[in-house]
Amino acid sequence: ARQAEVAVERGGEQCFERWDTCRLCEQEYHGTVICALGWACWKTYVGRPEADETLGRAMTTLGNGLYAASHFEDALSVREAELAMLRRLGAPDYQIVVVQSNLANTYELLGREEESMHMREDLYSRTSDIWGEEDRETLLEANNYAMSLGDLRRFEEAKALLRKSMPVARRVLGQDDHLTLRMRWTYAEVLYTDDGATLDDLREAVATLEDVERTARRVFGGAHPDVANIEKVLQDARAVLRARETGLAEALADM
Repeated sequence: ARQAEVAVERGGEQCFERWDTCRLCEQEYHGTVICALGWACWKTYVGRPEADETLGRAMTTLGNGLYAASHFEDALSVREAELAMLRRLGAPDYQIVVVQSNLANTYELLGREEESMHMREDLYSRTSDIWGEEDRETLLEANNYAMSLGDLRRFEEAKALLRKSMPVARRVLGQDDHLTLRMRWTYAEVLYTDDGATLDDLREAVATLEDVERTARRVFGGAHPDVANIEKVLQDARAVLRARETGLAEALADM
């Protein structure tokens, strides 16, 4: 925490990422580590005036840390307070968009899925208008919106959005980028959780998740929580595929 504070003192706002990103491996901290750093960041800058951008960055870091440690109710309180502060200050739309995106993620994990979906639909439209279809923030909101559509079982809309956005992410961000992998992961989940999925859909989902898991393990390391989460989803997808193949084989045998 002290190293992050010194980095900001010496380098200014552009060094604020030291509060949530390791300077050695350049990967974001996660779990209880990012939560502890979030609280340390907040305590460091809590005395700053509202108009000081550092205070807003500290609120974001705290909210992200609470979210990463699954303290969703607390994260919601922080993010609602941050959004209210930005609106009082008349902050530009691009700053408000980032906070609303974090808020939508929190709504989803608190079971407020319809509310989250409508907010993400609006955010995707606004980020497209502000930054264009190839900007990272727009691609992030496309993935978030697709996730919400999938949660609400609006699978065809989710697949259409991801098929449009994934090639852009690959071209602009690269195959190994975290967001590119997250979009492919989302797409695979949408494929195999759809009750109307074909056998080819299920095989594509499994093949996609196998490739995403290998890449994530190589890029982020086996200890990264996303690797374990992808493995779990992959196991579920394989189980669905096996059940479908077994049912098909039994049906053919009875003919």
